[in-house]
Amino acid sequence: MKRAAAIRGRSLTDFVVSAAEEAAERVIRSEFVISLGAEDSAAFAAALLTPPPPSPALRAAAERYLHR
Repeated sequence: MKRAAAIRGRSLTDFVVSAAEEAAERVIRSEFVISLGAEDSAAFAAALLTPPPPSPALRAAAERYLHR
């Protein structure tokens, strides 16, 4: 690791901390970031921009929520 730190021009401590931060970011991205292809991305955007009308079940749930 000392050699890798030297190649990057960092102290060993800085190199290890930086490597740990990069690993943590990769873990978080892999667990919480969803990547969509072009077709799925377009379908998602279309659903957001033109949502379907609420179903009767959704309307009933909203009424129950509003009148509790």
